[in-house]
Amino acid sequence: AAIEEAMRNYASEEYDLVIGHGFEFGEPAMRVAPEFPDVKFFVSGKMPDGVTEADLPENAGFMDYREYEGAYLAGIVAGGMTESNIIGYVAGLEIPTQLSDLAGFVQGVKRINPDAKVYGVVTGTFEDPAKGKEAALALYDMGCDIVFAVAGKTGEGVFEAAAETGNYAIGVDSDQKYINPDLILCSMVKKVNKSIYDVVSDMDGKFQPGQIWSADMATGYIDVAYGTEDMPQQVSDELKAEVEELKEKIISGEIVVPSTLN
Repeated sequence: AAIEEAMRNYASEEYDLVIGHGFEFGEPAMRVAPEFPDVKFFVSGKMPDGVTEADLPENAGFMDYREYEGAYLAGIVAGGMTESNIIGYVAGLEIPTQLSDLAGFVQGVKRINPDAKVYGVVTGTFEDPAKGKEAALALYDMGCDIVFAVAGKTGEGVFEAAAETGNYAIGVDSDQKYINPDLILCSMVKKVNKSIYDVVSDMDGKFQPGQIWSADMATGYIDVAYGTEDMPQQVSDELKAEVEELKEKIISGEIVVPSTLN
């Protein structure tokens, strides 16, 4: 309700463009946009379930982040680096984007290491590092030696647990290796900042409202990062080369990463 009120207030004040970041902004934007046909609305987050491009108001556009493509490559790193063959995944909420990330990650792990198992924990929040740490400690205790933190601020607790137990972690959204260069192998990067900048700077060109725009590996908005060159690198050059080769195959369409698990 607060999101819808905020969007309506901005539109009433005659802003040219109202931006919402996150899946929770989708339904409010769909409701408010038709009331203000002269205002453009942009949501950088997943469409509401069951909504297609044909359902969009003419003045509302969505950015569809196919982050599961990056999660697939993070899975390649995890599957190639694990020694215990037991890998963990800590999520924030049981929502489509989180489940698609898990699907991509698992399939990446299985591609390079069919014997590895992946165990996931959904904490129920993006805002509680203590819950993230509790979940990660449980995963490490059951034998996981790498945990993928896909839980926003909650994921910070995963890095704390990795430090306490001497295990590895994988970051998400931005290049998080700086938080603990010795323990964070890599990060699945979602360049939300660049995608929003590109949309705003070209709202009268490529990014016309009434459309769903793709933010995937081919557009450069989704990637994998290993920190800066001066940071310790646990991932071998050989494994990085394999990740890069698979990345190019995703970009070319030779590999299509499914967003769901069988």
